[in-house]
Formats: sequence, structure tokens, C-alpha cells
Amino acid sequence: MKYPEFSKTAADDFVIGDLRDPVICRNVTDQEFDEVYQLAADMGGAGFVFTGENDADIMHNSAMINLNMAEASNSAKVKEIFYSSSACMYPAYNQEDPDNPKCSEDSAYPAAPDSEYGWEKLFSEHVYLAFQRNYGLNIRIARFHNIFGPEGTWTGGREKAPAALCRKVAETEDGGEIEVWGDGKQIRPFLYIDECLEAVRRLMNSDFFGPVNIGSEEMVTINQLAEMIMSVADKTLIIKHIPGPLGVRGRNSDNRLIYERLNWRPSMRLKEGLAITCKWIGQQVEIANKKHPEKAAL
Repeated sequence: MKYPEFSKTAADDFVIGDLRDPVICRNVTDQEFDEVYQLAADMGGAGFVFTGENDADIMHNSAMINLNMAEASNSAKVKEIFYSSSACMYPAYNQEDPDNPKCSEDSAYPAAPDSEYGWEKLFSEHVYLAFQRNYGLNIRIARFHNIFGPEGTWTGGREKAPAALCRKVAETEDGGEIEVWGDGKQIRPFLYIDECLEAVRRLMNSDFFGPVNIGSEEMVTINQLAEMIMSVADKTLIIKHIPGPLGVRGRNSDNRLIYERLNWRPSMRLKEGLAITCKWIGQQVEIANKKHPEKAAL
């Protein structure tokens, strides 16, 4: 746990601690909380997850966090705990055709995630489900599909595609060149953070425990994502495709179940969320350039 990087916390009480330590987890669940939101994970974008260089840390750190939080929440008799799983737990074999991916909740098995990050998410889903069956822990599980927005990681190697592309566009002069991994034809849905929060609240206020998808049904290629970001930034740039980690070829958020159970579907178009996010990241780039003008000139 760490303080918010880009704004002041609105929390009444804020504890700095390592959730891999069971003592810390017991200390932060030291009373009968109505709700606990377990969002912590060792995570990042494709450059962090798909290189293979961080696999052991990803699996160990995130699994320890979830094992500890499940046990601590159960011992403290937390009334309800939310766990943020990921679309990365879906089988890679259902996501090879970019025009016809299959990511309905019932398609999760036979299991074959495309990364150790996905395997850990699947494992931790089963941890919470087991605590529900054996101890009556009141759980909610959602599988997030590429959530983005202001105040998220935008540099340093762990940022995801929307933030990385917003940064690249902000740092590049009109007419310049930005790099995109692969051919840019891999397809993804991207959901703005406020939309995600609304879906999570509806899940927590329901008697449905999931797992359920939370994502956008607006699918775009990475090339199209880059073009959208250029458009909102009012820049014309050249896309240079280079080798890099990619993940699955195509992914969608099948929202039939969440609409059926919670009457939720996204209302914001992707370009609207990108406009807000790109403006914020552009401001961060300006602040960084003022602090380190020698780097801005490179």
C-alpha cells in the first residue's frame, strides 16, 4: 500500500504497509468492516506482464496478497469483500482470431491464460470462492478489461497501452513518429475508470457474487487507439511498428451477464475517456519537462 501518487488521499485513515505480510493484513482488517476492496496486485502493461522477466514476482506477490487478505477478512468477519480479477485469466486459445474473440464468463475453462499474471488471477478467484464455500466469506468478483483514466501509471514501464500512447503522443512534436509494438492490429476493449466504478458499486449493492466481466464493448485495434489519441491531441504523427510483447491477438468484454444481472452497460464512448486522460497525461509530461528540461530536449 502506498499514498496516491498524483493527488491527496480522501481516506480518513491511511496505512502504509506490505500486504504480502499477513500481520499487516490483519492490522488493516482490525474491525468488522462493511466492505473491503482488494485491488492490490503486482501488475503492469504488456511490457511488464508478457516479457517473462517478472513472472515469479507477479505470481508470488499477488498470490500472497490475496491469500493474506482472504484469511484476514474472514477472521475479522468483514461483511463483504470485492476482488478485482482480470480478463487476462481467459484462455488464450479463444482469443487468437481478433475478429471473433470469446470471453464470456463461462468460457474460462479449460483454463489456458496467456501469462502468469492471468494464472495468478485465476488462482486467486478460486481462493476467494473456496473461502466463500468453506467459511461463508461474502465475496464479489469482477474481471476487469483494460481500465484506464487520469491518475494512473503513465510512465516507468508498468503503464498500459492507453497511458503509454497518450504519453508518446504528448512527448512528440506534430509530424513526428511514435512506436507501437507489433503490427498494431491486435484488438482490445478499453473502459474509462468512472464507468468501472459504477459497475463495481452495482455489483457490491447486489446479491450476485460473480465472477462477472466489467469492460467496454467498443473494440479497437491498437492502431485505431493511437489514431484516436492523435485526434484528441490534434496531432498528425507517423506510427512506427517495432517488435515487442503483445499478449493475445483479440479480446472483447462480453457484457451479457452483467447487463442481465445488474442492468449495467458502458455509457461513455472511448474517445471521450481518452480526451480526459490525454489532457491529464499531457499536463504530467509538461510538469516532468519543467523539472528535467535536459530530458525534454533529447
